[in-house]
Amino acid sequence: MTHEFKRAHHSRDHDHFHEHRGGKLGTAIREVFAPHSHDASDSIDDALESSAAGIRAVKISLLALGATSLAQLVIVMISGSVALLADTIHNFSDALTAIPLWIAFMVGTKAATRRYTYGFGRAEDIAGLFVVAMIALSAVVAGVESIRRLIEPAPIENVGWVGAAGLVGFIGNELVALYRIRVGRRIGSVALVADGLHARTDGFTSLAVLVGAGGVALGFPLADPIIGLVITVAILAVLGTAVRDVFRRLMDGVEPELVDMAEAALAAEPGVTDVRAVRMRWVGHRLHADAELDIDPATSLADAHRIAHEAEHTLTHAVPKLSSALVHAYPATDSARRGGG
Repeated sequence: MTHEFKRAHHSRDHDHFHEHRGGKLGTAIREVFAPHSHDASDSIDDALESSAAGIRAVKISLLALGATSLAQLVIVMISGSVALLADTIHNFSDALTAIPLWIAFMVGTKAATRRYTYGFGRAEDIAGLFVVAMIALSAVVAGVESIRRLIEPAPIENVGWVGAAGLVGFIGNELVALYRIRVGRRIGSVALVADGLHARTDGFTSLAVLVGAGGVALGFPLADPIIGLVITVAILAVLGTAVRDVFRRLMDGVEPELVDMAEAALAAEPGVTDVRAVRMRWVGHRLHADAELDIDPATSLADAHRIAHEAEHTLTHAVPKLSSALVHAYPATDSARRGGG
């Protein structure tokens, strides 16, 4: 017996997926380089509402990064620094990388078709690949430039203005990073979290400018390229996290804790004698599930239909961000179909 239940809107509190480990400092550092949601209580589960939240986050962060770039441009005009102008242009171009993600969220809201039967949520994962490429490019640029300055040291002029521009860039990018990552967690969007990490790498670059300028002001000119190399390593750590998360989504990887939740909820459902299998996949920021259940072979067709329907209803309440569930109910003695779809 098969029945499908489409969820309209459920927003419930859920248990933490993971326990916090280590001290507060270690946890804070891990959150910078590998942010992960430990709280699903503020999750947005409705498909349209979560897509709208993603688009809103992209718009707001784009405006914030645009304002940051403009502020840096004002400092450039005051100081006349060509180096600062180049960094400002870099930050402005990086802000525009939010546009592909914006388009992906909009495409993802389109209804499924006979060709794209799961809808267009994968556009979000494709945009995630673009964001990963931009983070990788940031690491390459930072590393090459730092090595070049070590080999061929160049004097830094207008140190005070350079430090001011670095501070503005760091604050603006880090605020955007925190906002994108938070919204990405809430709606289950790995691509938006990766875009937040991208903003964080730009903030790291600006922080390097600030610290390097401070070192130069204190009479240590090599501080600038050395800090640049340190920041390059930090960007590579962020890149590793983004690559892992984006490619897991593309490979239909899901958090094992979600499967555990689903199996526990289905096993406790009245009329279910065993849970044969549970399969899940993310499509964009929405989760889909297929489950196979054993029921008493003496169960009538009407009761089997009811058990499947109630199991789907239970499943969509138990698992956060689950937008659809397809449950197959088989007689417990039907070993011939065991493991089938």
